[in-house]
Amino acid sequence: MQFKNPELLYALFLLVIPILIHLFQLRRFQKVQFTNVKFLKSVKLQTRKSSQLKKWITLLTRMLLLACAIIAFAQPFIPNTEDFNESQETVIYLDNSFSMQAKGANGTLLNEAIQDIINTLPEDETISLFTNDKTFRNTTVKALKNDLIQLTHSPTQLNYDAAYLKGKQLFSNQGAATRNLVLVSDFQQKGNLLNFEADSTVQLKLVQPKSTLVSNISIDSIYVSNSTSETLDLNVIVSNEAKPIDNVTISLFNDDVLLTKSAVDIDKEAEATFTIPNNKVINGKLMIDDAGLQYDNTFYFNINNKPKIKVLAINETADDSFLNRIYTEDEFDFKSFKLNALNFNLIPQQNLIVLNELDKISNALKTALVAFINDGGKLLIIPSDKIDLNSYNQILNNLNISVFTKQNTNEKRITSINYNHPLLANAFYSKVTNFQYPKVDKSYRFSSNLNNVLSYEDGSPFLVGNSNTYVFSSALNTDNSNFKNSQLIIPVLYNLGLQSLKLSKLYYTIGQPNSIAIQISIGQDDILTLDSDDTSVIPLQKTYSKSVVLETEDFPNTAGILNVKNKENVLERLSFNYNRTESNLSYYDLKTLANTDTESSLATTINNIKSNTNVNALWKWFVIFALAFLIVEMLLLKYLK
Repeated sequence: MQFKNPELLYALFLLVIPILIHLFQLRRFQKVQFTNVKFLKSVKLQTRKSSQLKKWITLLTRMLLLACAIIAFAQPFIPNTEDFNESQETVIYLDNSFSMQAKGANGTLLNEAIQDIINTLPEDETISLFTNDKTFRNTTVKALKNDLIQLTHSPTQLNYDAAYLKGKQLFSNQGAATRNLVLVSDFQQKGNLLNFEADSTVQLKLVQPKSTLVSNISIDSIYVSNSTSETLDLNVIVSNEAKPIDNVTISLFNDDVLLTKSAVDIDKEAEATFTIPNNKVINGKLMIDDAGLQYDNTFYFNINNKPKIKVLAINETADDSFLNRIYTEDEFDFKSFKLNALNFNLIPQQNLIVLNELDKISNALKTALVAFINDGGKLLIIPSDKIDLNSYNQILNNLNISVFTKQNTNEKRITSINYNHPLLANAFYSKVTNFQYPKVDKSYRFSSNLNNVLSYEDGSPFLVGNSNTYVFSSALNTDNSNFKNSQLIIPVLYNLGLQSLKLSKLYYTIGQPNSIAIQISIGQDDILTLDSDDTSVIPLQKTYSKSVVLETEDFPNTAGILNVKNKENVLERLSFNYNRTESNLSYYDLKTLANTDTESSLATTINNIKSNTNVNALWKWFVIFALAFLIVEMLLLKYLK
């Protein structure tokens, strides 16, 4: 037996008081004269014995009365479990990621867990609770109720180790309390093994509600497979987490107008192709009808007006017709000038500038080009056969590119392609292993082999480049090289042209860092906003003379199409979609975890925690005993003679 208020037991020392009172309470007897002495002695003996017996019985009942009253106030109890601890702290992690949209026995897994919290925990119970995007510390269930009912799904999820560490940080510093950390999640497999670091100060309890969901179809991604000036082919990738399904309908909308439908048969993955106009703005939405997870049934994308990419070639005597064939007028605004006829005011207006075999780069041209690069432009340098090495190396130094050291007159073959370089991203469907190697007769050696895009057979670079400047190591005229006729020149120069103007993508993924270039010139004090029907946010942005680069990650947190606005003017629209990682229906088997309490019901776990604080309270019995002894004492005083 234990006591909630054991300090009150010191009051038992007060039982000495009735003992003293009874011991010193002497009753005076009235004197009566009798002639028969024998009779007198008999009366005295009988009276004293009966008086002492009554006094001792009364004393005993009074002491028992007081003792029971004192013990009742001390609140005695008997624990129900061996690991009983009256002081308990509970922290709950509630996974509100999209995978918790899966159906359980009584609604979605998230709603089941919310109802278990509301219905099982006492309203005045103090707990801490956190989700993937919210934290509630040291609050009551009553105060949490509305927040829990209105809780929505989060596009991001804490990894399980992070949830475990955050939960431990929410405990107070009460050393005597039992710390119960409850992690409620479907525990999707994320690639890494599920492993929690042992901590003797925390009672870890894992709750994995069981889903009845056995299949889920998801629109995973889209891409453009073919494009002309009039149309483009939009490929839609759809995945299936179940048995093969036939005739899954995919609907394509422009705003709310249905453009077309397509049906596909899905085993694990399938593709559908839509041919849509390439010369009109489309606020696209793809939809499927699936009873599984709902968040991945819709996919947004945008096709905005595409400005032509401005390319300027600066020549002396070299032929630039190969550039004109690559930078065609349907996508590019190509201009070509002799160096002596160049209007320097054209330079800041360009997206890509090509120095085509200049013998020398003047200081004026160098200054203009450095300013152009610093403002976000791209530069391609093709040296001539007889360059002024000093003038070239000055601008290369300013642009943080390897400088030229000397000219090599030995023939070299271009044999190596760096497929991981950003310039060649998505330029090849597969690695090119069987092609005719282009060659050069004369070339310049770079001071280092960093940032190679294409290399010679000896490993030295033929083309190097960083984020804004690319340099060939040799002239490309037909007298010196056959590179113009190779299959490599088109993907290299075409990609360079496309990357010189950063257009918005078809779509962006929520929760990932995105850098979005908006082609506009704005005033120094102007800002761009991202607007939806409900909100307007000012994202991080960096302003250049011809563009503004927006940085997004935490916003938006809802999938849809947003307007990019300069004041009230809509510049273009951007589409954001949820990450599809939550569409996976593979889960960890928690039974493999050692020394961890696991349940499929949060209500069961809460009741187990409550059972560690439940007791058999005995104070009511001691109150009953006290009243019983009071009644006994009253009866003794009244009826016992």
